[in-house]
Amino acid sequence: MSTHHHHAKDFLFTYVFSQDHKMISKQFLITGFLMGFIGLIMSTLFRLQLGWPGESFEVIDMFMGSWAENGVMSPDRYLALVTMHGTIMVFFLLTAGLSGTFSNLLIPLQIGARDMASGFLNMLSYWFFLISSLIMLTSLFVEGGAASSGWTIYPPLSALPEAIPGSGTGMTLWLVSMTVFIASSLLGSLNYIVTIFNLRTKGMTMTRMPLTIWAFLLTAILGVLSFPVLLAACLLLVFDRSFGTSFYLSDIYIGGQVLDHTGGSPILFEHLFWFLGHPEVYIVLLPALGITSEIISTMSRKPIFGYRAMIGSMMAIAFLSFIVWGHHMFLTGMNPFLGSVFTFTTLLIAIPSAVKVFNYITTLWKGNIVFTPATLFSVGLVSTFISVV
Repeated sequence: MSTHHHHAKDFLFTYVFSQDHKMISKQFLITGFLMGFIGLIMSTLFRLQLGWPGESFEVIDMFMGSWAENGVMSPDRYLALVTMHGTIMVFFLLTAGLSGTFSNLLIPLQIGARDMASGFLNMLSYWFFLISSLIMLTSLFVEGGAASSGWTIYPPLSALPEAIPGSGTGMTLWLVSMTVFIASSLLGSLNYIVTIFNLRTKGMTMTRMPLTIWAFLLTAILGVLSFPVLLAACLLLVFDRSFGTSFYLSDIYIGGQVLDHTGGSPILFEHLFWFLGHPEVYIVLLPALGITSEIISTMSRKPIFGYRAMIGSMMAIAFLSFIVWGHHMFLTGMNPFLGSVFTFTTLLIAIPSAVKVFNYITTLWKGNIVFTPATLFSVGLVSTFISVV
């Protein structure tokens, strides 16, 4: 009996509540892939309905049952699937799945550390990610359905529980899920930053670190600086939904009746959301670029060309990503001069991106290029994330 208890405890702490960075990496990978597969199914279902509107499909009837009578998806369910697909793919697959998997696996190995700075917080970051994933999926099965205001959850649809069916309990669960997800992201990012700064092996200065680690470091810094802004936006949205405030609402009519909301503006939410939303693009892209840098260098049998320029270009991309969010909001009536400023910074960010591409080409030039599965993985990884971004 005691032997069975001992083995059960070993299994739990080895595979379930593990504090080993390699096992946590696998946990992020498996959970991220499962969420991505669910998002892929959603995409297939609503694209079928989009391609042949009003047509009946057995596959839609099989997956959605009473939510799609006779295999035809209702407009409310269509909006819910589009919203959940976008949320899952952007946050739960690309953000947590990519950073959680590769940062956990590679950071200690490539800087010579035994593990992360805090194995316990690392474990918590995964479990918060898993809990947020389960809460998000649970919202599919509540009365009224999942959130239906798009993955950007713009008010007033997201701020008024009575606006559409998906603005009720499903929207509340979306906000709860994202709150837990942000906690997971912050725990993981802080752990990565502390590990890289404090646990490098003897002799590994910052300018000797692999470009992969630089990419993970800058990605973690972006997450620490930007995700709390989304948390603040969601908190104000909760106040509007549940406590009668008017941060994002003003002069709202439902069914011809004016609601008691004045003084707010949905544009405020857009500013807060996209202040996270654009660095989010590079939270997704930078790890892929860092991994690609090492693979191209290795498979060319040459050191990466312009190592310090590559670091500088990633730093420039990270900085500029915080001052381009307004290009998502050109149709909000912003001042044309302000719009031209955001246009300029958007064009400016192409310069450090071009530096990276130039250095990739120069590294490959006259290199002893070897084509292996790793090479194909590198090309596929970058092309996939560039297409998504």
